[in-house]
Amino acid sequence: MKLQFRQATAEDIPLINELAQKIWREHYPAIISMEQIEFMLLNRYSTRAIEEGMKSGEKYFLAYSGNMAVAYASIEWKDEFYYLHKFYLDVSKHRSGIGKQFFDYLLSQIDSSKPIKLQVNRTNYKAINFYFKVGFIIETVGDFDIGGGYFMNDFVMRRPPHK
Repeated sequence: MKLQFRQATAEDIPLINELAQKIWREHYPAIISMEQIEFMLLNRYSTRAIEEGMKSGEKYFLAYSGNMAVAYASIEWKDEFYYLHKFYLDVSKHRSGIGKQFFDYLLSQIDSSKPIKLQVNRTNYKAINFYFKVGFIIETVGDFDIGGGYFMNDFVMRRPPHK
């Protein structure tokens, strides 16, 4: 499968938001409530939130299969490690190898001799298994209050530096 990857710009914010809306509504109903999905889409994946993330140092990236955007990610350097804020792939493209290729591309955009951290829902087994395959380990477990009476019940995962 021929894939292209690139760093996103402010002009891509509507596209990233569109991907988020589609992916979250397809993937997460089996994991969290629709009410929490809508809350998170509004507060963390809205065009405003994406724009604010870009302005504060999050670098967004897009993956394309042909002319179709199929995945997006964001990563930020903070406190001596990279934080993978977002890594989402169109549900219809799961298990196609795109995730691994996209992750490898992200590694080429950062200093992979530094650790990477992320949070993932403890019942998002597909994502957890993917992160294990690309070198992450579970560092801690936490329940993070995100407002609105909602919590993210997550693993904090860490990928040690690679030389």
